[in-house]
Amino acid sequence: MKRQLILENGAFFVGEGFGSSELRQGEVVFNTGMTGYQEILSDPSYCDQIVTLTYPLIGNYGINRDDFESISPAVAGLIVKELEQVPSHWRSEYSLHDMLVEKGIPGLAGIDTRRLTKLVREFGTLKGRLCDMDADPERVAAELCETSFPTDQVFRVSTKVEYNSPGLGQRVVIMDFGMKKGILREALKTGFDIVVVPHTTPAQAILHLHPDGVLLTNGPGDPTDVPHVIETVRELLGKVPLFGICLGHQLIALASGATTKKMKFGHRGSNHPVKDLDTGRFYMTSQNHSYTVDPESLSGTGLRVSHVAINDGTIEGLKHTEFPAFSVQFHPEASPGPEDSRPLFEEFKQLIEESKKKVGVLHA
Repeated sequence: MKRQLILENGAFFVGEGFGSSELRQGEVVFNTGMTGYQEILSDPSYCDQIVTLTYPLIGNYGINRDDFESISPAVAGLIVKELEQVPSHWRSEYSLHDMLVEKGIPGLAGIDTRRLTKLVREFGTLKGRLCDMDADPERVAAELCETSFPTDQVFRVSTKVEYNSPGLGQRVVIMDFGMKKGILREALKTGFDIVVVPHTTPAQAILHLHPDGVLLTNGPGDPTDVPHVIETVRELLGKVPLFGICLGHQLIALASGATTKKMKFGHRGSNHPVKDLDTGRFYMTSQNHSYTVDPESLSGTGLRVSHVAINDGTIEGLKHTEFPAFSVQFHPEASPGPEDSRPLFEEFKQLIEESKKKVGVLHA
């Protein structure tokens, strides 16, 4: 079954369709990870995006029940160079093709993914549409140029209800903007008593849960599309320790008075080097984001840069100089990716303990 990808700049690619027969459109991005396609496809931060995997062979170890980062993947489509139809791995339960059919995700295989990746790097993130062969590339490209994609991704992937994941330690409220399962897993391993709340939960409702700390998760889209969350984070600053991951990192910056900007093609992969400016250590990190904090906007915000990307110098971490709050642009829970930065969950635990001691001294 032939299928084509048509981009807004007029370029098009013809290959073999797989997965769902439903044809969709979205931002075309690329991920440089060599493994972890199941986690990538089920990461809610890819909502409405067509993901190109740069590693040439995909599907060889199949799909299993344990490696999903969300129950209902929100990715718009998948593009690979070579698809393995018959996986071979002891954990494999079914094929990538079968998983995409089950989840309603269209795929395209057999195209020059290197050329596509170079186009995205040259022109920036491009709008694209997966089409049948009878679609006219010139007409579709013109339509894509006039198309405005939805901006409600966080509303669609955030939990709709509050729920508890009990633990015996400090109570941490997690604001879910499209949380990966790995974040919840690592928070539980740290010993937190967790309450997960929707992105629409106001600050007062969060404080009524008597949290020892608040964790702001990853999520899709432009952080300025959720102004109500920015206001919530602004009200929480200084009242409870905060830890932001990815989108949560950008929201802490915006709530503090900084600004964000869209990157040309973003960071997506499990091999991004980051330097910790406080310790001088280097980490290999897992990343997935289109936006970054503007370093020129930090003056007067009370924020200082704690981590930077080695490849392009962009901000990868922030710490508040006045309030107990810090954030990172990368994913310390990995899934997929290296585990170098998982101790950041313990750092959050220590921040909570230190904040409690300071409050105790003030009340003594």
